[in-house]
Amino acid sequence: MIDGHVHLENGPLTKEYVMQFVETAQKAGIDCLHILDHTHRFCEFAPLYEDLRKDNQSQRDWFAKKLKEPLANYHRLIAEMKQTELPIEVKFGLEVCYVPKQEAFLKNILCQYPYDFLIGSIHSIDGKLYDMPSFSKEILWDILDTDAIYQRYYEIMEDMIESDLFTQIAHPDQLKLFHYEPRYDLKPTYRRIALLAYKHHVSMESNTGIHYRYQHEDLGTNLTFLTILKQAGVNIITASDAHQPAHVGSYIKEMMKVLEELV
Repeated sequence: MIDGHVHLENGPLTKEYVMQFVETAQKAGIDCLHILDHTHRFCEFAPLYEDLRKDNQSQRDWFAKKLKEPLANYHRLIAEMKQTELPIEVKFGLEVCYVPKQEAFLKNILCQYPYDFLIGSIHSIDGKLYDMPSFSKEILWDILDTDAIYQRYYEIMEDMIESDLFTQIAHPDQLKLFHYEPRYDLKPTYRRIALLAYKHHVSMESNTGIHYRYQHEDLGTNLTFLTILKQAGVNIITASDAHQPAHVGSYIKEMMKVLEELV
């Protein structure tokens, strides 16, 4: 069993904190744990968030509350953990907030360290965060056309996959979290994404965080998208998106069963 997306975001970059995640994973029957953090934690990635900070006060306040420290702190922790004997396989990477036209900037930073994996994720649509319960509806969903939001999101995802910067794509249908649905059929979009993911050897997540963190009825990525990904031969990776040790492995067994039953 793999938990392919677990965050250190709410704690210190220390061996002791990492071990809390590892111990929980072992108890949950996880064989391989992928530990990461968001790029907004690290000073070097601050230019990625300039548009968010310019857009409105809510987003400026959101970014200001995030921990800011040098990326070297994380690299030192990884080196320490690599020298530690662990009861399960543990890999280390980053969740990178992908921003269009920033590929060169990202490549310059990401190539400086041999991460085990790199996850690309989309958390904003042209400078507006779409997944903040406290303010995303008022700055995005209740202002712009839902179809246009979905179309732009998947345009960005295509660019993200084609950048060849990432080994994995995070929560690929997370736009659904507030139950805003497009009027058009998403299956052609899903097929296009699946073909790109297969061509570029990118894994796609089924991330259970949508279920237990946002109380969405889907256990992870929707069944239509998962079926199309599987039929295209794309590797689907289970992920809890745990932001605290207690959530490691959440609904991974259930999601594995779903994937096994897909035609």
